[in-house]
Amino acid sequence: MHNSPTAGEIATIRAQRPGLWSNASIEIAQTDAQAMRDLARAVETAVQLPGYRQTVLANAPEIAKIPRQAHGVFFGYDFHLTANGPRLIEINTNAGGAFAALPLVLAALTQSNPEQAKASGDIPATMVASAIIDMFRQEWALERGSQALRRIALVDENPPEQFLYPEFVLCQKLLCANGIDTVIADPSQLTHRNGQLMFGDLPIDLIYNRLTDFYFDDPAHKHLRDAYIANEAVFTPHPQAHALFADKQNLVLLADAAQLSRWGMDEDTLAALSKCLLPTQRVTAETADRLWVERKRLFFKPLAGYGGKAVYRGEKLTKRVWEEILKSDYVAQEWAPPPEHPVTVEGQTVAMRYDVRNYTYQGTVLLLAARLYQGQTTNFRTPGGGFAPVFFSA
Repeated sequence: MHNSPTAGEIATIRAQRPGLWSNASIEIAQTDAQAMRDLARAVETAVQLPGYRQTVLANAPEIAKIPRQAHGVFFGYDFHLTANGPRLIEINTNAGGAFAALPLVLAALTQSNPEQAKASGDIPATMVASAIIDMFRQEWALERGSQALRRIALVDENPPEQFLYPEFVLCQKLLCANGIDTVIADPSQLTHRNGQLMFGDLPIDLIYNRLTDFYFDDPAHKHLRDAYIANEAVFTPHPQAHALFADKQNLVLLADAAQLSRWGMDEDTLAALSKCLLPTQRVTAETADRLWVERKRLFFKPLAGYGGKAVYRGEKLTKRVWEEILKSDYVAQEWAPPPEHPVTVEGQTVAMRYDVRNYTYQGTVLLLAARLYQGQTTNFRTPGGGFAPVFFSA
């Protein structure tokens, strides 16, 4: 039993979060979809190279060096589609939106020919819900073998105030309907007692981690940090996954074909990476003058950034902001303009930018979704914007 949201629930969510779902749909070429899938698999291959892992983890926080068998649920590979194919913008290891995007995809499929409008990556869209459930069970089995998975806690700061709270509820509903008790919790609602994380009197087996405190540095998260270090609950995604996949400086390493080749990456995998990766470099005192001169073709991102926070389009940089960037840890990525799609808003046609997010697990693309917006980055505040289903053209 999958227990998809009802029409009434969908209507309620639309009223509560008017920027969550767009009425648009995006059609992409099969070749672009394949290039994005190949890129995700190539990154997974890179992360398994001993040289890559040693290099990344040598500079990671100590908590990220703790080995874990769990892989991490719902990685997000975000792309801008260009005339020369998709370009990877970033990788997220706690990518939000899959539970919000799935109802759109399934609803759109009822109005289309599923054979011509396959709306997921590597599996039929109608099987995505089953794949999501299996994904959580697989994460548990990787760490705990045949033990029974009783309860999951979806954890984020003040969940009801999060914009994506409706998808937390959809996640809870789906997992509960399929035999996995699920609670939604702020970290303060969890306690660490007798070697067990607890939600009230309920023991927690697995943490679905949606926090952006990726390494549990906040003192308010010490109990989570302690439980993670002691392996008293399964965390997914976890600190090592973030370090290996989502740290922005990894984009510099993944673009270094010569180094990856020395570490043993084969030519086909290198080609899949180079096809979609944008040139990326660290912002340092040595590169500062050159990057300032070249800034109009660059996009600047903080290493520990997420959700489009503190990112800057180079052509709009002021000297004051540039000085702040130089005091922090940033990468400079070549700018790939996002594509645009016409959207009807209150009877008017508006051009909106969009990106395409690939939701993956262990390199398999479970679901595609577009995110439409206006402005510099995805914001879910643009009338007519939000998540949209993605279809493959013939």
